[in-house]
Formats: sequence, C-alpha cells, structure tokens
Amino acid sequence: MKEENQVIPFTAYQKFAVFILAITQFTVILDFMVMSPLGDILMKSLDLKTTRFGLVVSAYAFSAGISGLLTAGFADKFDRKKLLLFFYLGFIGGTILCGLVNSYPLLVAARIVTGLFGGVIGSISMAIVADLFALQQRGRVMGFLQMGFGASQILGIPIGLYLANAWGWHAPFLWVAGMAVIIAVLIAVKLKPIDEHLNLKQDKSAFMHLIHTIRSKEYRIGFAATALLSIGGFMMMPFGSAFAINNLKITQDELPIVFMVAGLSTLVIMPIIGKLSDKIDKFRIFVYASVWTIVIVGLYTNLGETPLWLVIIFNVLMMMGVMSRMVPSTALVTSIPGMQDRGAFMSINSSLQQIAGGIAAAFAGTIVVQRDKFSLLEHYDTLGYIIIAISFVTIFLLYRVSKLVKKNAKESIQNIPVIQEM
Repeated sequence: MKEENQVIPFTAYQKFAVFILAITQFTVILDFMVMSPLGDILMKSLDLKTTRFGLVVSAYAFSAGISGLLTAGFADKFDRKKLLLFFYLGFIGGTILCGLVNSYPLLVAARIVTGLFGGVIGSISMAIVADLFALQQRGRVMGFLQMGFGASQILGIPIGLYLANAWGWHAPFLWVAGMAVIIAVLIAVKLKPIDEHLNLKQDKSAFMHLIHTIRSKEYRIGFAATALLSIGGFMMMPFGSAFAINNLKITQDELPIVFMVAGLSTLVIMPIIGKLSDKIDKFRIFVYASVWTIVIVGLYTNLGETPLWLVIIFNVLMMMGVMSRMVPSTALVTSIPGMQDRGAFMSINSSLQQIAGGIAAAFAGTIVVQRDKFSLLEHYDTLGYIIIAISFVTIFLLYRVSKLVKKNAKESIQNIPVIQEM
C-alpha cells in the first residue's frame, strides 16, 4: 500500500522532541555502555572474576526490569513529561553514587539504584514517540534515537576511557551525571506536557491496568520478541573489551579507537536505516540485518590475535548488523499497543528486555572463563553460537509482530468513518 509507506515530514516541535529524547537516551545508554570498556579496568582494580563483573552489569538490568513492572500500572495515569523528568532525576542521583563508591558491594548497590530509575526512561521515551509520531515517521525517529548508541561510542566511551585512565574509573560516571543535569533542565523548560492519553478510558486500578496489558495475546508477542532481541546484546557486551584486550591483543590505548570508529559508523548507518524502514517493509530490513549479524558474530567470536585494522572492521560490520536490527524491530513493536495502553506496554516491554538482558549477562559470566587477570577469555565463541541460535527465533517472532501491525493498521483505516457529501 502506498499510503503505508508515504513519508511524512517532521514539524519543528517534533524535531525538538526527537533531539531531547535522543540526548536523554544518549546519557542513559552511555551510563550503561561505559561498563563494557571499563570492564577490564574494573576487573583489575577491584580484583573481580568474570562472574562477579557479570553481576555488576546484571544488577542494573534486574533492578531496571523490576522497576519497569512496578511502574507499568501507573505509566498511563500521569503526564509523560513529568514521568520522564522524575525518573531522569533519579537516574542522575544513581549515576552520582556510582562515581563516589569504592567497593564491589557498594558499586552493585549504586548500579541497582541507577537501574531502578534509568531502566524506565527508555520505555517512557518510546511511549512519547508513539504519541507524537505517526507509524510512517517512526523508522526515522528510531534511527535518530539509536544514534545515541553510536554517539555514546564516538564521544562518550573514548572520553570515558580517557577520564578513567587519567582520574580513575569513578570519573566517567560523574561526567555523565554532569551532562544529564543540563539535559534535565531542558526537559523541564522546553518539553510540552504529553497528556492526551489521560482523556481516554482507562482501568481505575493501576494493578488491573497492568494485568490487562499482560493478558493481551498481541502484546505478549511483542514482549517475547523484545526480550529475545536483548539477550544477544547483553551476552556479548559485558566482556567485549576484555575479549579485545586479552584475546585479540588490542592494547588499552587502542581500545578507544575501536569503539570510536564503530560508533562513528552507526551515525552514518542509523539515519539511512531509519529512512529505509519508513520506505521499505520494516520486517524485510530486519531479516537482512539479522542474517548479516549472524555471519559477523560467528566469525568475530572465533578470532584469535588480530591486527587493529581488522578488529576495527569487524566491530564496524557487527555494529551495522546489530543496530540495523534495532531500528525496524523497535518501530514495529512500539506500533502494537493502543494509546491508552502505551505507557504500560512500553514499561513491561522495557522491563522484560532488562530482565532478559540481566539473565543473559549473568549467564555469560558463568560461560566465559578467565584463569587470571591477564589470561585469555575462554568460551567466548560459545556465546556467539547461542546468539546465532536466538537470532533465528527472533526472525520468526518479528514476522508475527509485522503481520499483527499490518492487520491493525488495515483495521484502523477501515474503521475511519466516511463523510458523505451533502
């Protein structure tokens, strides 16, 4: 249908909304992403085994998942701007704590606090996107929002590593918190209230709203697809820097270059994928990107000592596949719920994503083995094989999501009343 793929331009306010949501996502993603390049430094500084570091990563994910479930019933009962600001301020407080603690137990506790607030921000942002943008615009919006991932690698991770090498691993967290304070002021002053959903009929009880959202068979298909998609990323991410340093023999000074170039590639790729997702079938884009990812992950996780230029190429190719899956899949999944359920759906969706990721990170910590601080990481290739198997399942689930979204779109068009000429 031509109407389905018609490109709708953004208004000036929509452009601002994309910008504010993108930079908000940038800081939240950076706070989480910086754990990977800091992995080797943290494991050596705090004398952590792979299992204990996996728990540092999963502590954030589990608390974010629990927070998402606890807030799901209330997510459609408040102005989304106020919700975003409340949780963003809590995220800033948790990040400051991460920059002040000095022991493993306190670091885990600080990550739990950060996750309780930070883990909900993405779901609120997705609900805002679904409220402010038509389906034909969301591919481009998701492309820009996912650029926060790339920007965190280009600017955030290299700067974070520089700060960590110069002033210790606390410095990157304090830097993120400082940026986030400025963004919080912008949200408070410039973003308009987003409360149109409050005029729609809703369950009186927050608990019943949560239960009704979970009971929907259509919604559960989206939940399953998102949870499985997150598992792959969480499995590889925590030990990415340790694998590069100990197995591929990349030095600590070369590591920022790898992340920077890979992140730069996403800034080029994401807008292109976003536009293609709005012009071409979103599921087809997802399938192509999944096949690409399967091939690159299979090769990369089996590498031994590798020249820097080849490590950079592999990271760019892998980032292309992973991020090109996220744009169309997120655009499709966020199109499933109605406006009255979007806050709850996005919260539950984000919660399951975080919990699945937390399980994956903890599970990865039990598979990957490092005999001492400077030995090779063993069984990293096993993670690759698991991710490949999961990728095939996600293709099937996204096929069902795509069919569901198209069916709902067709029904909504058919239900529009025809105004007859007098």
